[in-house]
Amino acid sequence: MSTASTQLPEGRYGRSADERADRKLKIIGGVLGVALLALIGWFAYYYVGGSKISAEVITFKAVSNSAVEVHLEVRKDAGAHGYCTLRSQSEDGGEVGRADFRFDQSSSRVDKVVTLRTTARGTTAELLGCHAD
Repeated sequence: MSTASTQLPEGRYGRSADERADRKLKIIGGVLGVALLALIGWFAYYYVGGSKISAEVITFKAVSNSAVEVHLEVRKDAGAHGYCTLRSQSEDGGEVGRADFRFDQSSSRVDKVVTLRTTARGTTAELLGCHAD
């Protein structure tokens, strides 16, 4: 005995519902993928291109129970003005000092030693961030 085929003749009735759903899912997935890549690109541009001032702590030294000297290297767009925020913590982790230091020089690289005043002996110096005006 022969078995009858359950498939429809090709090209006679158009696409099946599964093929149409697969095509819609591929289109929706492609559009969402492109949108996600565009969003990631925008965030990357904003993060890298939007930062006009960046800095790095080179060294720090507790010079007394009320001050920490911090050697800071600042990179910025020529002519950009802004400030960097530093903080110091004591041995037990409590914050003992925080201050903003302005950088209004016209050069694009500033190498400066700043003194951060503290309420107790500071054992760290941490750069919290830099912001352009």
